[in-house]
This record gives sequence, structure tokens and C-alpha cells, in this order.
Amino acid sequence: MPDVEHNCPFCKMNKDRIKRTVGSVFAVEDTSPVSPGHMLIIPYRHCDNFFGMTRAELCDAEKLIEQLRKEIQGTDQRVSGFNIGVNCGEAAGQTVCHAHIHLIPRRVNDTPEPRGGVRGVIPDRMSY
Repeated sequence: MPDVEHNCPFCKMNKDRIKRTVGSVFAVEDTSPVSPGHMLIIPYRHCDNFFGMTRAELCDAEKLIEQLRKEIQGTDQRVSGFNIGVNCGEAAGQTVCHAHIHLIPRRVNDTPEPRGGVRGVIPDRMSY
């Protein structure tokens, strides 16, 4: 697999959008944010999804997520939780075939019923 895929929006992304970098990964603001501060953590190397990321990329992503968490909570005191998620494959809702991790800040009362979190990808299974 090539390090860069020429038709990939993440591979050809304007570098001015990059907010922070740790080693092999970078962070950008999501262009269709679920909430204010929604970030994407993306490996520089092109790989189709989360399962294609190397151990080094995953470690760098973990470090970057922690830095972003601290930064977001330091600038917005209302943020009291986060959803961290990946979509792997079309059946899971992946629309850009380049690995990326969503970091979604959450605030109390930002939705009527937050319980179930990521279980909401299948609405009938959200409540338990």
C-alpha cells in the first residue's frame, strides 16, 4: 500500500488545517462536527482504517488524544466527557477510507439522553 493515496482527501489535505502533530499522526478539526471541538486524529501514512494502523501510529494517536483532551478541557470548562470512536468499513459507516479516530467533546445536557453513548450507532440497541 502506498504511503499516500492521491485521491484520498486526508492524504491531499491542506497542511494549514493541521492543529497538532505527534510523531506519525496529526489532528484536524472535523469539517462536520458533532459538537464544538470535534477533532480527527489521522496517521500521515495512508491506511484504509484503524485496523491497518501500526503500533507506533496507535501509540502516537493515544498521546495526541490525551494532549487534545487536556487542551479542550482547559479551554472549555463545560466539557465533562468525550466519545472516542472509529468507523471501520462501509457497514460501520466509514465514508473516508483513510484511518482516523474521532475525538468528540461532550457537555452535560448536550443531548436529552446521553446514556448508551456509542451504542447509538444502532438506535434500537442504545437503551439497556
